[in-house]
Amino acid sequence: MAQPVIAQTPKQPSYSGIYPHLAMYNNEGECGTGAIVPWAGKLWAITYGPHLPFGSSDKLYEIGADLKQTVRPESIGGTPANRMIHRESNQLFIGPYAIDSKGAVRTIPYKIMPGIAMPGIAMPGRHTGNARHLTDPAGKILYGTMEEGFYEVDVKMLTPKMLYEDGNIDRNKETNKATYQTKGLLPGTHGKGFYSGQGVAVYSNNGEPGRKAEIQFDIESGSLSEWDGKNWKVVRRNQFVEVTGPGGIYGNANPATDPIWATGWDHKSVLLGVRDHGKWTFYRLPKASHAYDGAHGWNTEWPRIRDVGTAQQADYLMTMHGMFWKFPGQFNSRNSAGIRPRSAYLKVIGDFTRWNERLVFGCDDSAQREFLNKRKAKGGIEGPGQSNSNLWFTPINLPDQLGPNSAEGSVWLNEAVKAGESSEPFLFAGWAHRSVWIRNDGDSETGFVFEVDKKGNGEWSVLKTVKVGAHAASNIAFTAAESGEWVRVRPQKTTRATVHFTYTSDDRRVSTPNTVFKGLSNASAVASHGGLLYGLGENRRVLGIAAMDFSSARPGEAGYYELDANMKLNRREDPEMHAFIKTKFAIPKQVVTVDASSVLVVDDKGRRWRLPLGNAAFTGLTNQASLRICREVATERDLFNCHGTFYELPAENADGYAKIRPVSSHNLRIHDYASYRGLLVMTGIDPKAMQHSEHIIVSEDKKAAVWAGAIDDLWKLGKPTGHGGPWKATSVNANESSDPYLIGFYDKKDLKLSHDAKEAVTFTLEADPVGNGPWMAYKTFTVKPGETVSFAFPQNFSARWVRFKADKPCKATTLLDYK
Repeated sequence: MAQPVIAQTPKQPSYSGIYPHLAMYNNEGECGTGAIVPWAGKLWAITYGPHLPFGSSDKLYEIGADLKQTVRPESIGGTPANRMIHRESNQLFIGPYAIDSKGAVRTIPYKIMPGIAMPGIAMPGRHTGNARHLTDPAGKILYGTMEEGFYEVDVKMLTPKMLYEDGNIDRNKETNKATYQTKGLLPGTHGKGFYSGQGVAVYSNNGEPGRKAEIQFDIESGSLSEWDGKNWKVVRRNQFVEVTGPGGIYGNANPATDPIWATGWDHKSVLLGVRDHGKWTFYRLPKASHAYDGAHGWNTEWPRIRDVGTAQQADYLMTMHGMFWKFPGQFNSRNSAGIRPRSAYLKVIGDFTRWNERLVFGCDDSAQREFLNKRKAKGGIEGPGQSNSNLWFTPINLPDQLGPNSAEGSVWLNEAVKAGESSEPFLFAGWAHRSVWIRNDGDSETGFVFEVDKKGNGEWSVLKTVKVGAHAASNIAFTAAESGEWVRVRPQKTTRATVHFTYTSDDRRVSTPNTVFKGLSNASAVASHGGLLYGLGENRRVLGIAAMDFSSARPGEAGYYELDANMKLNRREDPEMHAFIKTKFAIPKQVVTVDASSVLVVDDKGRRWRLPLGNAAFTGLTNQASLRICREVATERDLFNCHGTFYELPAENADGYAKIRPVSSHNLRIHDYASYRGLLVMTGIDPKAMQHSEHIIVSEDKKAAVWAGAIDDLWKLGKPTGHGGPWKATSVNANESSDPYLIGFYDKKDLKLSHDAKEAVTFTLEADPVGNGPWMAYKTFTVKPGETVSFAFPQNFSARWVRFKADKPCKATTLLDYK
């Protein structure tokens, strides 16, 4: 059931839980929400710029129960994402600020003008986390920065003592500019989590310095480390982010015995570590989204584990790789049961909390720089003129209501494994349909033994043994009776192997859009009110719209309009801005190819990918460059809207199209879409719907209109559908592979094969469950002359891409229908 909401006033409109007037802006290349915390009867939030260890234009915000936003005058900005409530002094530490129980704010400066701060005077660095002090927790707290600066701070005087120098300090220059020096304290870079307990402080980073990390997503990167007050120890060389425990924002209540949790990932799957009983234990979970990948670590702003329950009942919610997870508060190495997937999401979430019986998510919505997220499908389009983000207010049960929880991940990915060597435990519970892809690249047949931990208590039993031939592959579906909390694998012979799990649940969405999309034009409609969108800079804080009237075969301009903070759409006379939007945000031509069988995409690396077709009307609209195909609408994530399907498209440095994920399919003529004040705004409005409604905003002269909502409303458009294939009467050579064709995340899948040869042709269907290989043979079909062979994929079949080979030259047709 929906939770009670705070009454709105006419000055506080909201759209899908987003209040435009609460948008937070800065003058930097990014404006993410670093932390949000209820405290002293208010909700407190901080924003951050991208690399600003000595301060920025970012602010500390105070929000009342009436949703009045106050910008605190003590604000000094920076790149903070830390927060901790210190019980003994009854203060909230958030960013560089200490807030007492009455809401009075004190600030710890980053610097003393005109030069860089020295120890004992101020605390430079990108504050990433707070931890309870190891020896004086009542009187001091610890601060960690993203560049391995560590401080202890007296909670009364707020005097910092430097323990390790922040990597941004360059003592040879009297400057406030960030000049990061790699000092080699710990491997990796881009610090994230910081927490203490069991006599140590634990610190994570999720990136690797250097140009290679900005291009290649699967290199060694990041680390998890701990400090005993004297020495540092590297626990694991992987990308890690959140570090916390059951005590959450307060620190663990029983620091000597309470567990410490850490989340991370590598190119194979999500990692979960727990420190208890004197050691670290690690587990693996599948990924819902690959948009968070990237060896540089920039794409993970910021995974969290938070208690969103009540004082009477704890309820831990985990965000990791685009999935909401139920996280058990008692999780430890001897009691590891209970982690469950909830639903997938598209927002980039920096922090979240429970406040006034709603969940509040602080997001990272619109970055002016767009960083490395460039691709030819977007053309020369620029980012917004000014970075901004917002809060998202939702019902308590929203994490169960968004996208399907389909997910996949490997324990081994084309790597050498020794006979009898067990993989790390991989989550096995929580999905209706589970299967595993196994590839044996050894020179002899090998058995793979699967074991399960049924109760999460560390007791393992054999589930089954799967024999796989030399240089061969196998796909095995698990039955409902084959259950357990965790599964692990060991080969009976030394070999090179891939073991990749794919999990899906039934997609119960319908194929028709939710009523929130009422008013958008149909794809085949001749008349539609469109417009190109651009969030203006220079603190104008409005959305500019070069409106267009598609009411005739030849579109005409409707004028220039601006959407303000009160969601009023007004005509403006600004020829310069109008011309700028039309030029800089024109929809690029010929960025994809639509042919008779599918949509062909050639990515920036020259790789070829094929996607399903939707309504035939989209072919003409795409070829005429009448619809926006690709745009960043959440920081470092693109939406790809192609031939009637919205896709989540990771950045090229996170493997791009190889890891594309369909979100929903539609039959709508969406002209353009963009992020504004945390909202997803779209143009392409039916002229018959030119009246202001819940999600449609219409100008006073009724010549321009937009749709406004949340990006995660897109899950409600309808389940992904489509038709097509890599070949349609295509001349192919014997044993020549087709282009990869997307099959992942679709529900009901049917295949038809035919050819024009005078003799039987055997087709081999290969699947790539990962996205970047390896390819695995799934099934063969022998098709007689003049025959069409049909095949319905079983419900438990799951892979990301398929391709075909024919054993004879012919004109081949391999068409798939997704319903």
